[in-house]
Amino acid sequence: MKLIRTLIFCVLVSTASAFEIDDFFDRLDNTLTIAAFEDNLRARLSGTIDLETYHFQQPAPGLIDSKIDNLFNPRLTLFLDAQFGSQIYFFAQSRLDRGFDPSDRGAQIRLDEYALRFTPWEDGRFTVQLGKFATVVGNWVPRHLSWDNPFVNAPLVYENITAISDKAAPASPSDFVRRFDHEKYEFNPVIWGPSYASGVSVSGRFGQFDYAAEIKNASLASRPESWSLTEIDFDHPAFDARLGFRPSQIWNFGLSASDGPYLRPEAQRTLPRGRDIDDYRELVLGQDISFAWHHLQLWTEFYEARFEIPRVGDGDTFAYYLEAKYKFTPQFFGALRWNQQLFGNVSDGTGGQFHWGENLGRIDVAAGYRFTPHTQLKVQYSFQRETTGAHNENNMVAAQFTTRF
Repeated sequence: MKLIRTLIFCVLVSTASAFEIDDFFDRLDNTLTIAAFEDNLRARLSGTIDLETYHFQQPAPGLIDSKIDNLFNPRLTLFLDAQFGSQIYFFAQSRLDRGFDPSDRGAQIRLDEYALRFTPWEDGRFTVQLGKFATVVGNWVPRHLSWDNPFVNAPLVYENITAISDKAAPASPSDFVRRFDHEKYEFNPVIWGPSYASGVSVSGRFGQFDYAAEIKNASLASRPESWSLTEIDFDHPAFDARLGFRPSQIWNFGLSASDGPYLRPEAQRTLPRGRDIDDYRELVLGQDISFAWHHLQLWTEFYEARFEIPRVGDGDTFAYYLEAKYKFTPQFFGALRWNQQLFGNVSDGTGGQFHWGENLGRIDVAAGYRFTPHTQLKVQYSFQRETTGAHNENNMVAAQFTTRF
């Protein structure tokens, strides 16, 4: 089986040459780090190489875009970090892969993130950031990169496609659900991954409290093609915010909110006469908790979302996940995550109501091993089942080998 062969190859390569790999990457780190102007300017180029393989049932789960059951998805990610004095910081992230989400398409290169950050005071009370960067909402985004995420994929709320489409408004309530049988990439989740939309943010910390707020060019549900200012401008901005409270080093609590139009400009021609894109918004409330004690880490997020749907009304959905990670040894860890998403009712246009999405649950089980400070292997099994409707099921096995430098 291709998945097993890939795992064996990764293990053999890592264990056979661990010391040589460490030495090579230590030397490479020195080469990719520069300092100038009496150390007032420091810059570092780093990256990760991810070799991912998936085996799943059709239709492909989540945001995976593949018509084949076995998918190999390599990815090169480069990070540039530059510090100018103590107040100015710049970062960028570029990728070479087969698409922002796993797919069977050809290779492409993108600039996913770039931002300039200014921190006028050393105590961190205020920071302003301008560019294209991940959302401030929730607690999953700060750990979404492959080296930090204990799983191969994202929680359900960040990748489960709903009946919401940002490209065209439904012609009627019955069309709203019927058209969901078409190509799934025409539709949107509640939050599309880390949501690297473009805009401005402010953030800071006061004692046990921290805050962050941003104005972006696209909503949390927007697709990756919408995140760039060359694609979507600031005619219809979205607003996101998070307030955090850390009573101790063990606990961290957060409240998030988001409000913004979710339709793309091409959807304007499909709207009812006299209505505008700004009339139909995505509203999200979120609550997050994290806990860390010795070898155990826990995270959870709850999201209540409402989409204002043309010719249909308000579509409400509730999604959450509970995630645990335990380090059995300094190198070996296990992780377990339970995800669920529930959908409300909308009007059918004739005085009745219908469910606008099938409720579903998913369990993710993963194990990871860090061979060296630069190499890591993760293996994951996921089982997803609809708890309403046809009770469709999907099994997925995934593996991810990561090398960072």
